Amino acid sequence: QVQLVESGGGLVQAGGSLRVSCAASGGTFTVYVMGWFRQAPGKEREFIACINWSGNSADYADSVKGRFTISRDNTKKTVDLQMDSLKPEDTAVYYCAATRSTMLRRVTAYDYWGKGTQVTVSS
Repeated sequence: QVQLVESGGGLVQAGGSLRVSCAASGGTFTVYVMGWFRQAPGKEREFIACINWSGNSADYADSVKGRFTISRDNTKKTVDLQMDSLKPEDTAVYYCAATRSTMLRRVTAYDYWGKGTQVTVSS
């Protein structure tokens, strides 16, 4: 099993940038596809981005493509999400997740989840 802990959330003004990180422990990090999801109050959890085991392939939701960048460091067992040009609608709790499956966008495809980190974008 792998344990995931997110960090780096906070309050930022619209148009600003923020970087959230996820540290993994336990298990073999490189067998996992890593994903980022978010959940705003009253809404379902939604896919943001995922990255394959080697870090050379990524997938993004249309809503963040061109603004967010996912990356991973297999030596440090971390996966980061760099968020630029933030908008108030990006406000949500951001979750890191891991799956041993292929790169998928479905919430149910991911086996392990962190507890989340709050990102708030003010207008």
